Amino acid sequence: MLNQKKLIVSHAPFWHDGSSITVRSYHTMLAALPAVLFGIFTYGMPALGVVSLSISFAIIWEFLINKVTRRTVSIGDGNAALIGLLFAMLLPATSPWWLVATGTFVAMVIGKHIYGGIGGNPFNPVLIGVAILMVAWKDHFDFNEALMNYDLGFAMVYPLAAAKHLGTSGIEAFSTAGLLLGQHSGAIGATFGIGLILGGIYLIIRGFIRWEISVSFLAGVFVTALLFHISDPSVYAGPVFHLLTGYTLIGAFFLATEDSSSPVNCIPMFIYGAGAGIMTVLIRNIGAYVDGVVFAILLMNLINPICDKIRPKALGKVV
Repeated sequence: MLNQKKLIVSHAPFWHDGSSITVRSYHTMLAALPAVLFGIFTYGMPALGVVSLSISFAIIWEFLINKVTRRTVSIGDGNAALIGLLFAMLLPATSPWWLVATGTFVAMVIGKHIYGGIGGNPFNPVLIGVAILMVAWKDHFDFNEALMNYDLGFAMVYPLAAAKHLGTSGIEAFSTAGLLLGQHSGAIGATFGIGLILGGIYLIIRGFIRWEISVSFLAGVFVTALLFHISDPSVYAGPVFHLLTGYTLIGAFFLATEDSSSPVNCIPMFIYGAGAGIMTVLIRNIGAYVDGVVFAILLMNLINPICDKIRPKALGKVV
């Protein structure tokens, strides 16, 4: 009798390395935890409320979209919770509940599911949500107004606003150590520099993000800020100040490195990261917004497909 064997053929990749969306999501949240806990410790219960609402709303929107589109419920993979956490990290602690609900809805629906769900989004969903809020309700991202005029017992100044309006004379009170230790106002999860750096290093070592994007982003910020500072030291802050303030560090390690909206090839990663860093400083110094990280990364998300077409030439020759 003919001995027949059934062969199962599948498309590439043929070997699974054991990684998963769930593992990546929960490790990214773990890496962000020090910065989040520091923000909650600094701002108290209002910050905890914003973080809790943001994660809850993101999961609720994900569940409802799954039901409406008749897809498998995907809240268990942790991606919705991750989007909610990162979104909360970019908000002031005094954000009203409707702002959180609206932003997470935009992030989940327009930023993620309108393109087919995870892996299909050309833009970072978190940044889409924050950008819409910044354009529609700009005053809520005036951290001086949001934090100093509320009874939070917190009277520190937002460094980028001081630099924007007063030049280098407005940032003399901010030391490098103070910026690293979060001794200034800002978003819930964006002020604790040491925590964000350690979280980023953890993600790089574990292989969840590529160092090329983070390093080139920070290099772009540093070089561009340095050139501005050399041109007029009395007006433009130095490069270290720009590296440690605003959304720079969370952008370098947690936002610019989002898989679906960032390049996969080496050279494009450097171009993508450096371009986002350069645009960040340009928007801060000569643009209308105090912090340019959100719009800078979104602009690079837009040209990401073009960047990713740059590939090394294959070895060998045409016969």
